[in-house]
Amino acid sequence: MSLLANYKAHTEERLSQGGLPPLALTAEQTAELVELLKANPVAEAEYCLELFKNKINPGVDDAAYVKAAFLNDVVQGNVACSVISKTEAIEILGTMMGGYNVPPLVEALKIDEVASAAAEQLKNTILVYNSFNDVKELMDAGNAKAKEVIESWANAEWFTNKPALEEEITLTVYKIPGETNTDDLSPATVAFTRADIPLHATAMLQSRMEKPLEMMASLKEKGHPLAYVGDVVGTGSSRKSGINSVQWHMGRDIPGVPNKRTGGVVIGSIIAPIFFNTAEDSGCLPIQANVDSLETGDVIVLKPYAGVIEKNGSVVSEFKLAPNTLTDEMRAGGRIPLIIGKGLTAKAREALKLGASDMFIAPEQPADNGKGFTQAQKMVGKACGVEGIKPGMYVEPIATTVGSQDTTGPMTRDEIKELAALSFGADMVMQSFCHTAAYPKPADIKLRHTLPDFINSRGGVTLKPGDGVIHSWLNRLCLPDTVGTGGDSHTRFPIGISFPAGSGLIAFAGVTGMMPLTMPESVLVKFTGNMQPGITLRDLVNAIPYYAIKQGLLTVPKKNKKNIFAGTIIEIQGLPDLKVEQAFELSDASAERSAAACSVQLNKEPIIEYLSSNIALIEKMIEEGYEDAKTLQRRADKMKEWIANPELLEPDADAEYLATIEINLDEIKEPILACPNDPDDVATLSEILADDNRPKNIDEVFVGSCMTNIGLFRALGEVLKGEGVAKAKLWVAPPTKMDEAQLTEEGYYAAFAAAGARIEIPGCSLCMGNQAQVGEGSTVFSTSTRNFDNRLGKNSKVYLGSAEVAAVAALLGRLPSVEEYMNIVAQKINETNKDGVYKYLNFHQVSSEHLTTLVTSR
Repeated sequence: MSLLANYKAHTEERLSQGGLPPLALTAEQTAELVELLKANPVAEAEYCLELFKNKINPGVDDAAYVKAAFLNDVVQGNVACSVISKTEAIEILGTMMGGYNVPPLVEALKIDEVASAAAEQLKNTILVYNSFNDVKELMDAGNAKAKEVIESWANAEWFTNKPALEEEITLTVYKIPGETNTDDLSPATVAFTRADIPLHATAMLQSRMEKPLEMMASLKEKGHPLAYVGDVVGTGSSRKSGINSVQWHMGRDIPGVPNKRTGGVVIGSIIAPIFFNTAEDSGCLPIQANVDSLETGDVIVLKPYAGVIEKNGSVVSEFKLAPNTLTDEMRAGGRIPLIIGKGLTAKAREALKLGASDMFIAPEQPADNGKGFTQAQKMVGKACGVEGIKPGMYVEPIATTVGSQDTTGPMTRDEIKELAALSFGADMVMQSFCHTAAYPKPADIKLRHTLPDFINSRGGVTLKPGDGVIHSWLNRLCLPDTVGTGGDSHTRFPIGISFPAGSGLIAFAGVTGMMPLTMPESVLVKFTGNMQPGITLRDLVNAIPYYAIKQGLLTVPKKNKKNIFAGTIIEIQGLPDLKVEQAFELSDASAERSAAACSVQLNKEPIIEYLSSNIALIEKMIEEGYEDAKTLQRRADKMKEWIANPELLEPDADAEYLATIEINLDEIKEPILACPNDPDDVATLSEILADDNRPKNIDEVFVGSCMTNIGLFRALGEVLKGEGVAKAKLWVAPPTKMDEAQLTEEGYYAAFAAAGARIEIPGCSLCMGNQAQVGEGSTVFSTSTRNFDNRLGKNSKVYLGSAEVAAVAALLGRLPSVEEYMNIVAQKINETNKDGVYKYLNFHQVSSEHLTTLVTSR
């Protein structure tokens, strides 16, 4: 069959799958289409032009390269096309956003016949990067049209040519009462479809309610766009795919960009901060306002500038539009294009020797109160080249370390293409394959074949399927007191600080080496006293919400929820001698608090030990062929530099915090668990056992996820040894292949097997919920990160807690009493073996041969 016949058949097939649009053309299909357009006459000319204009991805997609090359040939007169004139070719080039289309447009400035048309298209193109210098050279050489372009960029016409955010927006409410987490909007079970936005959007809310798509369709019959409304919106992972789904159903098409939409409105009494930022970046308007008076089907008038929501002519909710730059962000098409465009305007004004532009709203900056800085404020300040950054300040810190994992990687790749970037500006960008490692679908296998080259060719580092969880690896590549980000909400560095984000911002940070940030407030969590027998770091993780609830700073019910941690930085003090792997248990869980970030104040010694280990690992990775070798070596060298002069930032004595939560370790004398199905719903083991509404029998136990380290698996093995088959179904998934190899060598895998454990390859396993799942309706004890409804399995009820409690629960098939737990663990892990159990992988202390075995174990 011909290209056109095949594509028409594909279009019909997609329509039959719920009205989906056809996929964009591949580079090969685009090349075939170009040959059809060269014919005279062009068969089915109108259809061919529609495909050529609107069904090819823009930026630096491979298909865009073919498209731009053909259009350049038309403009240069190298090829004749009966249905595309030279001027029309220029206009089509102008819809391609940036990247491969820019050099042809710049060259066209030299051709009198099309120079004016080329100038008009370049005026509205901001993704020009180094081509700016080419335009300036033409201007300096006397090219009048090039000067017009530079002057237009200087006057921000790329911005003023766009319509401003409306004074009034009439919307129909689509309300989801209670909490919407990102699993509701973008289910992990269909993570492999995320890059196919229309297909993935069909799963939105399907696990939450009956016929959500049909409801949306009926509401649209009122004739207004929909607004997504909820009490609490966007908790959970930092999923751009969740925003993509909202925008697909509630946004508007982007001319020349297939299968992606922009716009849309989200209104929530609380909007999770990462989700809020992801909406901003995507051109979706996030409004944090009380929604008690809004119900599905209401027709409302949103007045962004006035800060009110009206229903039936009356004000039913008021809000302050924040940040104050939000109207500019929406006009530009999102926070990311605004930042890029403002940078281009500044560069053009500098070239013309003009002062700074007053075209844009300046971010509100708080007055200096004269107080000192917290640890986190100093870290961000260092990344901005100043002493510290106070809460409320808008800044653009250097993003030193950037992470991407495989279920968001395809979207990050597409965002990088749309940013027209062929190299990374960030010092370290890492891509993992941990979320789909165990049970890959065909789309995952295809990604494994294509994504590494894409990342490596831009100077990034890629892991291999089976290497393990991204966080366990990325933490080993961090530098102290630096700032980073990652496309997974659990990118929470134990040294330095990370502000996780959606895939759009990950792409931006990776490409530019910086990230936009409105500095959050900080909440101080201060530990005092001494750790009690039988208490673990995971109990301290759950102690944070437990004590916050006691202080009235956190509530469990979603309606009118109070959460002091939401959008803040949790700064942890009082545990300075923790190993870095232990510190990550604390920082990792800040995601479940809906915190923007977390920092942990450690002494130099554990950090020096950790970096020394990581240098050995990195150099072995280079030896074994991991790419990009130059990027890896650069990071190892910077670690050596820090060890040679180890200085750590510390908070000032007069630093101010939004709140202080003091946790006395002397008071914590029994395990604390997160109860089904809410990581905020924490209780002590004895409180749970005394509550008739809490399930007690445990059907399945999962020990794994980024919340674990090798010591916790040894503890599991010690409890299991000699006890026969566990009564609960037991799942074991170590975080890295190095942990797996070491545990195998030490004989712990034999103990897991004797207990009847199902052993998964290193990776996310059950934690992600997109691979294997627990039995429907099971009660589960898990060491994983979160326990939202249906995440580990349909209708599952999931407790979260330590590996030690998990081990005992697996043996007994139920939650143990406090006495049972204390007795069993004390018998198995005591002073004679404790140091060997809770021992971490120090790669610089093993032989080169052994390290090779660990790194090449899969």
